[in-house]
Amino acid sequence: MGYERFSPLPRDIPVVDTVYRVWQPPDLDALIDVAAFERDERIPYWANVWESAIVLAEEVAALDGRGRSFLELGCGIGLPAIVAARRGFAATATDYEDDALEAVRYNAERNGATGLVSRLVDWRNPPDDLRGFDHVVAADVLYENHHAVALVAMIARTLAPQGVAWVTDPGRAKAAGFEPAARAAGLGVARRPARRPHGATDGPEIDLYVVTRPA
Repeated sequence: MGYERFSPLPRDIPVVDTVYRVWQPPDLDALIDVAAFERDERIPYWANVWESAIVLAEEVAALDGRGRSFLELGCGIGLPAIVAARRGFAATATDYEDDALEAVRYNAERNGATGLVSRLVDWRNPPDDLRGFDHVVAADVLYENHHAVALVAMIARTLAPQGVAWVTDPGRAKAAGFEPAARAAGLGVARRPARRPHGATDGPEIDLYVVTRPA
């Protein structure tokens, strides 16, 4: 049955001047596998499009991706990567969960994101060829203290010399280690003023970190 086994429901998400219809499982809690969590801290956060992903997608929508490459880390349903593919990027969406990659492929097809590549990636053992991307992004992936160092290592590994990385987060305390970890790795990092998705009047305000390699 593929992704249909989750009985996904449609959700319309406006991103600047385009409405994306995203299909997501109706109940995240129903997907929790206690054994998988105890074994590897797996929680199906992939099954929802969080505010951090929407803010990130809005930023991506302002870019011209023609002739440029794009990588999303911990993509979940992959809205930013889908928007990137629509904007002309050679886009790759990656996640640790096979189910998330099914969601990406399903939603990419239904939103005209032709050419979007999906790959299973474990940050602890990344593939050698995952390098040299012009734009690297991640939305809402800093759940635990050790995630900051792991994410910085992935950005340092995958970002092209003149590339830019964007990381969005809803102000979690666990994200506090991201900036010092990036600087310790020799990367430049700046944080933009927090904001909500365009048109939202409640919900979390989202921090956006901009990461670059020093000249």
